[in-house]
Amino acid sequence: MDPDIRFMRLALQEARLALEAGEVPVGAVIVDRAGRVLGRGHNQVETLQDPTAHAEIVALGAAANALESWRLEGAVLYSTLEPCHMCAGAIVLSRLDRLVFGAYDPKAGACGSLRNVLQDERLNHQVPITPLVLAEECGTLLKDFFRELRRQREAAARWLEENKN
Repeated sequence: MDPDIRFMRLALQEARLALEAGEVPVGAVIVDRAGRVLGRGHNQVETLQDPTAHAEIVALGAAANALESWRLEGAVLYSTLEPCHMCAGAIVLSRLDRLVFGAYDPKAGACGSLRNVLQDERLNHQVPITPLVLAEECGTLLKDFFRELRRQREAAARWLEENKN
């Protein structure tokens, strides 16, 4: 099996953990050259009430702890969603060898959608990008989550309207 697909499936497992916790379903894993998982993460922004608790940041921290180094040279990050500006900056700073992601994020993505932080030649490190790995599965998980969230909000608004005194 293609390693990008295999490791994206692990990232999807992390995304499903986020979904079960009521978080936006984004997952990430970081793998070394030998295929060993160094770090995993899923969104925990709501759970921790921490705006920096994105899947990629959690995985980067876990990988750095595993290696006892912030330099993640030789490692690849797999994320189910195109990273935002914060995560893209952390990816560059961590010296990752490559980013692989599933779905583009046209509203907040910083790896090709709004801009491309990872390949900005003004920075001292650029990170090659492989987009759209298992894009349909990654995108569907997110679309279903937001559809359900809208449905719940609309139902709550209807209930409030119907029960006004």
